[in-house]
Amino acid sequence: MQDNWLMCDFHIHTTISDGKMPLDEVVDLYGENGFDVISITDHILDSQTSDEKAQKNEPLDVMKKEDFPGYLKRLWQESKRAWDKYKMLLIPGVEISNNSGKYHILGIDIKEYINPDLSVGEIVSQIHDQGAIAVACHPHHKSTGGQQEFIHLWENHEQYASLFDAWEVANRDDLFNVIGLKKFNYIANSDFHHPWHFYSWKSLLHCEKNTEAVKATIRENKGVALYLFRKEKPIK
Repeated sequence: MQDNWLMCDFHIHTTISDGKMPLDEVVDLYGENGFDVISITDHILDSQTSDEKAQKNEPLDVMKKEDFPGYLKRLWQESKRAWDKYKMLLIPGVEISNNSGKYHILGIDIKEYINPDLSVGEIVSQIHDQGAIAVACHPHHKSTGGQQEFIHLWENHEQYASLFDAWEVANRDDLFNVIGLKKFNYIANSDFHHPWHFYSWKSLLHCEKNTEAVKATIRENKGVALYLFRKEKPIK
């Protein structure tokens, strides 16, 4: 984009966890469509939910702790390719998923593994200790049945209001007007899993195209806008 407005998506999954497209194909999809900044945020999962899935012989579709260094190495390799080929900034991230506690937290510009069993405060503190950005994921999301999922962050939003660097005010096709009404710092993301999730809410940031400028803009929440990304012909 022109005039230092950067088109961004900070919530993207690949086949490394429960996404449906491999990492390199995801990078090419965003790069070929003119994105300026993305963050890959594959899942790590709390131990209680992991144990429950194992007992039911359900696939985990998440990274284990021992997988994390290799995950970061792959992201840095793809980051170099994304910049060389598309001049697109790829910032390593992770979605720290505590399903038993009903909260998901993005860590953007993450450098070390964080235990998903920790409390919200402990997770955010460790994200900040790494110089990374902490984002409250889909805080007011409702399932197709109308029941709220991952509701812990919103149910305790007064306690967590200033803890996070930003809250998702839009996630995929959902707009969370409650975040706007509270005037929380915000960004918008696709929560990309399937190819058709590409056409969804995104963030526009008015800043230079480097990781520190991007993080500073999210923290200050000045020069941040929502953008509903659409194309004439949707991906099949």
